[in-house]
Amino acid sequence: MKKAFIYLMVFMGLQVGVTAVVMLIMRLTGVSGDPSADSLIISMAASSIVAGAVFLIARWGRVSRDYVRSRPWGVLLWCVLASVGMVIPSTWLQEKLPELPDMLGSQFAMILKNRYGYYVVGLLVPVVEELVFRGAILRALLAGFKKHWIAIAVSALLFALVHGNPAQMPHALIAGMLLGWMYYRTGSIVPGVAYHWVNNTIAYILYNILPDPNVPLIVIFNGDGRAVLASVLFSLCILLPSIYQLNIRMKRADGGKPAVQDISGGV
Repeated sequence: MKKAFIYLMVFMGLQVGVTAVVMLIMRLTGVSGDPSADSLIISMAASSIVAGAVFLIARWGRVSRDYVRSRPWGVLLWCVLASVGMVIPSTWLQEKLPELPDMLGSQFAMILKNRYGYYVVGLLVPVVEELVFRGAILRALLAGFKKHWIAIAVSALLFALVHGNPAQMPHALIAGMLLGWMYYRTGSIVPGVAYHWVNNTIAYILYNILPDPNVPLIVIFNGDGRAVLASVLFSLCILLPSIYQLNIRMKRADGGKPAVQDISGGV
C-alpha cells in the first residue's frame, strides 16, 4: 500500500512539475502565452514521456516480452471489442447520474481537435497510464491486499480521481475496474493498452465528427428514446460476450494462475 501511494505521488508530481516547466519555457520564449492546443499537447507529451521514463528506469513498472510472445491475439481482439461495446452503455449510465462539472472540457476538446493530439492521447497516454496505474500501482496493491478485487477497486478509484475532471470520473472508474481485472488475470499491461487505445481513439473520432461530442444520446438519436435503448442493448451484445470471452481466454504468459502476491509485473 505504501509503495502504491509513493508511485501515485511521484506520477502526480511529475505531471504537475513537467507541465509547469514546459508552460514556463513556452511563455518565456514567446512561443505561447495563454494555454493553446499546441502548448497543451506539448506539455502532456513531455509529462507522459518523463513519467514513463522514470517508472521504467526505477523499475517500478517492469516490462518484458513474455506476454506478447505467448501470442494472445484472441485476447487482444476481445479487448478491442469490449472497449467498443462499452462506449454507449457507459455514456448512457453517466447521463442517468447527477450532472457533474466538466472542469477540463475545453482543454480536452482543444487537444482532441488538433491532429497531433491523437499521437499523445491515442498512442502515448494509454501506454504510460497502463505502465503506471496497472504495472506499478495495481501491482503494489495486489501485493498488499488479500482480496484482489479490493486492490482493483482502489486502483480504479485512484485512476478516476487522477483524471481531475468530475465529468470523466464515472467512465474512468468503470474502465479502471476492467483494466485492473485484465492486469490481474494476465500479469501484463498489454491487454489494458489495447483497451485503453481503442477507448481514447473513439473519443478522438467523436470529437472530430460530432459538432458537440458531449451532446446527450437522446439528441444524437433525434429524441427517439427507443433508438437510444436499442443502441445500449446492441452495445451490450458486444460488451458482455467480450467480457465472457476474456474471462475464458485470459491467462498469464507462463500459464499459471493469477496470484495477489506476484509483483513481478511485465508486459
